Amino acid sequence: MLFGMKTILVPVDLSAATSRVCAAACDLAKLIGGRIRLLHVVPPPPVMMNDYYAFDTGHLAQAMAAVEQNATRQLRVLARRVARRCPVQTVQLTGAPVSTILAQAKSARPAYIVLGSHGHGAVFDLLVGSTTTGVLRQARCPVLVVPMARR
Repeated sequence: MLFGMKTILVPVDLSAATSRVCAAACDLAKLIGGRIRLLHVVPPPPVMMNDYYAFDTGHLAQAMAAVEQNATRQLRVLARRVARRCPVQTVQLTGAPVSTILAQAKSARPAYIVLGSHGHGAVFDLLVGSTTTGVLRQARCPVLVVPMARR
């Protein structure tokens, strides 16, 4: 077990930004003698109120199970890559991303949170919300935001 090591919570969405976020987190882990905890949050399906779009609950459960299984596979592959550079553990949960990340931060008490910024823009953030902004506003520890690579 890795007792006494500082934990760095690294929420990942498994997008193209994930590699940069993990590289920055590993660099930080090496500096502070820490380990990273990769956290992937699978958002719950949207609630459809219109009968035309309503899913049979069985189909919805199957779809969610498939999404979760795919995410688990991707997270496992990512953890193997990251483990070559620094100590790592993984957690996958289902829920609203911001509140789930903050709940994990409260229980894990990380030294830092390292997450990516997609830079969608103000309109997107206003309509959809920004996970990064939500975490930045409410986190109780330092947060390192890794920008998306320029194209």
